[in-house]
Amino acid sequence: MGSRLLNIQRRTAEHGRLRTGYTQGNKPVRSATWVITSHSEEHVRTAASLWGGEPEKWKPRNSTISQWRVITKAASIEALITPGDPLNQYNEMWSAGGCQRRCDGETELLTRQPCLCARQFGEDWHTQPKGRVCSTTSRLNVMLPDLSGMGMWRAETHSFYAASEWGGMVDMVLAGTDGRGFVPVTLRIEPRQVVREGKTKKFPVVVVELRGVTPRQALAGPMTAATALDPTGARAVAAIEAPRPDYLADADGALTVDDVQDVYRAANAAGHLTDDLVAKLASRAKELKAEAEEQGRNPEPDEDGAYPAEVVEDDDPAGWPEVAAPGSGARR
Repeated sequence: MGSRLLNIQRRTAEHGRLRTGYTQGNKPVRSATWVITSHSEEHVRTAASLWGGEPEKWKPRNSTISQWRVITKAASIEALITPGDPLNQYNEMWSAGGCQRRCDGETELLTRQPCLCARQFGEDWHTQPKGRVCSTTSRLNVMLPDLSGMGMWRAETHSFYAASEWGGMVDMVLAGTDGRGFVPVTLRIEPRQVVREGKTKKFPVVVVELRGVTPRQALAGPMTAATALDPTGARAVAAIEAPRPDYLADADGALTVDDVQDVYRAANAAGHLTDDLVAKLASRAKELKAEAEEQGRNPEPDEDGAYPAEVVEDDDPAGWPEVAAPGSGARR
């Protein structure tokens, strides 16, 4: 294996963002479905083919660089939590000049002072209007397994309620996997409401849920990449549900009784035997046995002029194992 620079933190490229809102002109709009944005037109068009919506050129506010985005029709998308700790959370306040505050809930990290919002407005500071206090900002890096590229996609929310749920969910997963291996999850936008001071407030919350695995599996340690990519066993199910072989066609093409018995064994191993199939295979075997006996009475030389040696066959189809009809019990 090659070497790595020890003084540089290794990370994968960020392909784009998973958003719960978009802008119309300069007006922010909440979205009940996921909004995918990226510098890559290919990624956005693939996302549109998977989750609906029309790809379009888009320019973020306060940016001169155009990107691509699609307002999908999907409130849920499949993702993978990647190795390491994928979640970063801060209380932040931004302006046109950049980040003005970044707080870990106790200390404002830019000035090294105690939390300014809590000092000014108390424990319920998050109920203050946006812009007056910090926004609770959670950033979760995930991989979207159905999009090309091995980079990360950043899901970001400014929901105070989602912050605690994301932290709890990710911490439980990390406790089981120790930050190793992939974990399949669903990112779902869930509408919620609260009543505060007699007024009902509705808002979307991004919920992170395990996908296709149980808590027992997720907490038992790192799972294989194959399990994370196909947690429901869909590929195995597809193999089980594949069309049955045409056993009668195989039997019609058989040249000997042994060949018919091979068809019988294959059908039996696959659990496809029925009384009707057994009867037809036995009939075909009797036909081949009769042909062999007739050929034995009137042998013909092969292309080298040699006559076949006499062979005594004990493969009487009537002596084949008894086979149960479907659903009739344990005869096998």
